[in-house]
Amino acid sequence: MTNKKGLSKEDKNTWQEYIKNPSDVYDKDKRNSLKSKLKGRFKFDLHGYTLSEANIKVKDLIISCVENNYKEILLITGKGNHSTNEKNIYVSKDLGKLKFSVPEYIKSNEELSKYIISIEEANVIDGGEGAILIKIRNL
Repeated sequence: MTNKKGLSKEDKNTWQEYIKNPSDVYDKDKRNSLKSKLKGRFKFDLHGYTLSEANIKVKDLIISCVENNYKEILLITGKGNHSTNEKNIYVSKDLGKLKFSVPEYIKSNEELSKYIISIEEANVIDGGEGAILIKIRNL
C-alpha cells in the first residue's frame, strides 16, 4: 500500500481490515465453479486451439473430470465457420474442424473411450452445433 498524504490512521486500519475479507465483492469465477460442481458438469471453451492442442487439452480434461467425479463435459468447439481448411487440399474439410475431430479423437483413443458413455451435440441452450456434450462413465 502506498502512503497517501492526508489518509488517516483510522482509514488505513479500515482498509487493512476490508482487504482481509472483502465479502461484498462479487466473485463470478467462484460462483460459476460452484454451479458447475453442483450440476456435475465441467465446461471448457476450445476456441483458438489447433487440432493437436485441442486433443491434448481434451485428454487432460477427461482424465481430470473422471478423477473429480464430474458426470458431463461441455466442450465449446465452435461451428467451424471460420475454418480455412477448405483451402488446404491435404486437410479433411470435416475432420479439420474441432467439432468433428475431437469426438473422433476420443472414440479412437482407447485410454479415453473407456471413460465415455456418449458424445453428442449439445442442446441449443448449451451451444447447439458449436458444442459437444460428453457423458462420463462412473468408475
